[in-house]
Amino acid sequence: MVQVAVIGCGYWGPNLIRNFSACSQTALRVICDRDSARLARISSQYPAAAATADPEEIWSRSDIDAVAIATPVRTHFALARAALASGKHVLLEKPMAQTVAESRELVDLAAEQRKVLMVDHTYLYTGAVRKIKQLLDDGALGELYYVDSVRINLGLFQHDVNVLWDLAVHDIAVVGYVTGLTPRSLTATGTSHTENRIEDVAYLSLDLGGSLMASFHVNWLSPVKIRRTIFAGSKQSVVFDDLNPDEKVRVYDRGIEVSRDPEAIRNVLIGYRTGDVWIPKLEMSEALQQMVSHFADCIQKGTRPISDGEAGMQVVKILEAADRSIKAQGGRVVL
Repeated sequence: MVQVAVIGCGYWGPNLIRNFSACSQTALRVICDRDSARLARISSQYPAAAATADPEEIWSRSDIDAVAIATPVRTHFALARAALASGKHVLLEKPMAQTVAESRELVDLAAEQRKVLMVDHTYLYTGAVRKIKQLLDDGALGELYYVDSVRINLGLFQHDVNVLWDLAVHDIAVVGYVTGLTPRSLTATGTSHTENRIEDVAYLSLDLGGSLMASFHVNWLSPVKIRRTIFAGSKQSVVFDDLNPDEKVRVYDRGIEVSRDPEAIRNVLIGYRTGDVWIPKLEMSEALQQMVSHFADCIQKGTRPISDGEAGMQVVKILEAADRSIKAQGGRVVL
């Protein structure tokens, strides 16, 4: 079994702790948090695991194989670098670091140490996203025309990252995984409505090459909560509604038909196709449990994670460029 320590018992840490404790491939050995009250509350639920407020105790333990880090983004780099340098495999909460330079250093250090560096892009391990990727890979959607994503809600305001780094990070990772493409350039706009000047509403557009584009709308001010992404193809289109418990993925046989006749093309004759809507069966297992098991598998078998350091760094590269575009009032940034 992979012996695991989890650092961070705030918002996301308890979910990791629960899943590492339940996974048959891992053993939860240490729980770490600098907040003594929070640490006591969580560790009381897992008495078999040691509790500490000092990460240094983890680096020096030879019986710890891997470390999961679920702390504020600003602390990711220092903690992950120390963990890798001490010979531990690392699972990092998203986004993996604050800059591309930090991300690159972690990727290089993991390769040097021959350790697994994985980023917790949990959505990649959902049955819905895996089904969408399967449909696209199998050609069921045809040529992908565009991706349109909306992820909005009221709160939760962050103090160290803007709304793109908090919310769009999910959808950027999903689009990269599903399409296998990296953007050529991007534009982004955003604005803040609080005194901290951190953008709470933002729009991001990625140029993925050819005629394919992906757009993202994220904000913390919406009176309604929406988690919806459209993958529109030449044959079929998929609507992923993460808030629909029973029908997260719908496949639509609706779109346009462009005539191949030269005369029709000159006259821009376009027909409309209205077909059936069907709901594919999805894997129902918890995504986070799938992710934890995948992390353990990669450690045990020496394989590359789906959401490895390189994939995590690509997401950070896009987010970093988006910040530059916002500061340039929506100027295009070539990647």
